[in-house]
Amino acid sequence: MKKKPIYVEIEIDASVDEVWNASQDPDLHSQWDLRFSSITYLPKKDDEPQKFTYKRSVPPLFTVEGWGKSTGTINKEDGTRSSSLHFGTKQWISPIKEGKGYWKYAPLQRGTKFLTQYDYEANFGSFGKVFDAFIFRPLIGWSTAISFDVLKRWLEKGEAPRSQYLRFFTTYGLMILFAFIWLYHGLIPKIIGRHPEEGRMLAGALPIDDSQVTAIINGIGIVEMLFGALWLVYKKKKHLFALQLVVFPLLTIEALIAAPEAAIHPFNPLTFNLSLFVLSLIGYFSSDDVPTAKSCKRKR
Repeated sequence: MKKKPIYVEIEIDASVDEVWNASQDPDLHSQWDLRFSSITYLPKKDDEPQKFTYKRSVPPLFTVEGWGKSTGTINKEDGTRSSSLHFGTKQWISPIKEGKGYWKYAPLQRGTKFLTQYDYEANFGSFGKVFDAFIFRPLIGWSTAISFDVLKRWLEKGEAPRSQYLRFFTTYGLMILFAFIWLYHGLIPKIIGRHPEEGRMLAGALPIDDSQVTAIINGIGIVEMLFGALWLVYKKKKHLFALQLVVFPLLTIEALIAAPEAAIHPFNPLTFNLSLFVLSLIGYFSSDDVPTAKSCKRKR
């Protein structure tokens, strides 16, 4: 199975010195790079390569620790710089055994072209190679790209990486939650389970017979499932959050008109939809200018 090195490139409106410092200073580097929780430089002599240790924690599951060293730095007359790295880990849980790569910093008329390319040997034998090709390599390539975008926003706009990641994971965490809620409520109680409460509430709101109730509930279930799927594919999440800020109050009013006694039930429409309304409000404000891996070039 042929593998391709991971390549990520981005243009940053900042000087080479600024980008170099943010990526070579271990305390600054670990703030924006999603691949590392911490980086620690080890003591060295003047003629020795810089060695370091790194950690990547996935709380509360595990922490991967590894080693690395700078194998060379080049400074060209035109201002271009590059730094080569050798890295690895002996922990059995790590998908990576050992690898090599480099950073490159090229001055532009305005700003810096910052890029990296690296490759590594996958752990766990044949299974590890398959896992790497279809899951881990795309994931770590994506995490490198979104980290570059976070660095770009940090240097250009001054927003700290921590707040950028908070906004990103809040937005996409809510996206997954709402996709699940709409898909579940469209499929399970309406189409598969055919819960009698669904029919009773609809019949209480509209003057229709049983056959019409079933057809309408099926139609509502399909619409809810399509809206759940829309959360996974539609790019402008803020539009969907805004739509829900209108939809959830209307659904609450409709449910209480159809079955006023439902307001005293456990997990009733009033408290459930109010919770979803508040989460939609949080998502609406968190979904502005979210970091994205799409701002990077992934091929030479």
